[in-house]
Amino acid sequence: MSNTNVLYQHGTLALLVPGLLDGTITMKELLTHGDTGIGTGEGLDGELIILDGTPYQVDSTGSVNIVKGDFTLPFANIHYGNYHKLLSVENISQKELEKRILAQTSINTFFSIKVHGTFKDVKTRAVKKSHKPYDTLAKTAEAQSVFDRQEVSGTVLSYFSPTVFDGAAVAGFHHHFISDKHDFGGHLLSLGTVSGDVEIQQFDTLEQHLPVKNQDYMDFDFSQCDILGDIHKAE
Repeated sequence: MSNTNVLYQHGTLALLVPGLLDGTITMKELLTHGDTGIGTGEGLDGELIILDGTPYQVDSTGSVNIVKGDFTLPFANIHYGNYHKLLSVENISQKELEKRILAQTSINTFFSIKVHGTFKDVKTRAVKKSHKPYDTLAKTAEAQSVFDRQEVSGTVLSYFSPTVFDGAAVAGFHHHFISDKHDFGGHLLSLGTVSGDVEIQQFDTLEQHLPVKNQDYMDFDFSQCDILGDIHKAE
């Protein structure tokens, strides 16, 4: 029986800030830790969303691809899905959605949200893959492509991280989106309104996995970086 109370995280958002963008875990290995998640590829190669064990990548052209087991990632969150219905919503804003979710849970633990329904004025992004020598996260993120849909049916998959873990993750919500037709998605920048069902899964354990076999990571001095500032600019 898989432990559905554990959130597995490979890498940290902090290591992306100075441009430590090597892929340090394969998709095959990542999927041994869950069937639901988000992440990005080596060199910030697109935005990933994993649903029911299938890893979808939204690349910088907007194409949605199913990636193979040898695809590598510098950062990912994954868990075994076991969601419970939290509420249903109709034509509410992203801000109101987040407000309602937080009113029924706690901001001091990790949880995942899955929202399926109809979304209006959706804006997403994906970054073009970069290669060594990598630029910083802020610089690399400038090469992002932005996509939008006036109305689309799909799924928002989100992780919420407590403030005390800001840097390891991004405090608050981190949203990714994929359409039901698997022809649109990415890191969610904004949405106008949503109508649909909201499900939640809370975790009591964070399993943090670090890329200790990557020498660039092991040798890097993070004390010179504005970790939190750069993370929040990029996110």
